[in-house]
Amino acid sequence: MKTKLILLPLLAAVPAFFTGCATDAHYVQTGDKEQIVSLGQINIQDYATAANDAIKDLLASGALDHVANPPALLELSRIVNNTSQQVDTDLLTKKISIALLQSGKAVTKSVDAKATGLQQENEFLNDQKSTRLPDFTLSGKIIETVDRAGSTRRTTYSFQLSLNDTKAGVQVWEGEKEIGKQGTRSSVGF
Repeated sequence: MKTKLILLPLLAAVPAFFTGCATDAHYVQTGDKEQIVSLGQINIQDYATAANDAIKDLLASGALDHVANPPALLELSRIVNNTSQQVDTDLLTKKISIALLQSGKAVTKSVDAKATGLQQENEFLNDQKSTRLPDFTLSGKIIETVDRAGSTRRTTYSFQLSLNDTKAGVQVWEGEKEIGKQGTRSSVGF
């Protein structure tokens, strides 16, 4: 009889346990009010915000309009990661590339990050013979700055981009977007 008295409440608790584990998972739009903000990493909405601001500023600058053979040929160069995390910079550059292609102002070419040294130089020389040289290169850097005061932490990510005119050897546009996140962390971690 004692076994039945113990077993009955356990059986009643099983459905409640599994119901409590259910998630309320649903789709959200990037940039929506329901976005998750995490202090220790760059989120997809951070990339989207930085890319959208860069695109808007770059197109408004008119820098891509001054080429002899439109649309401008833009080479997407290296984005340096100066953060404490491993990031995929394609989340930034791909959004920029897509928007520029859709604007009709530029066509893009990517630098192969795997090619180095002599291999890269040989590929460049071969490209010079067979294709048009890029009018511009887009390069940049992502920088992370962390400030702490007690249990409050602020992380700022700076997305810096530069557009270089390859023929004149000068920068014709620069853009920077800073995204700051602030919050508290409990003093007890798990």
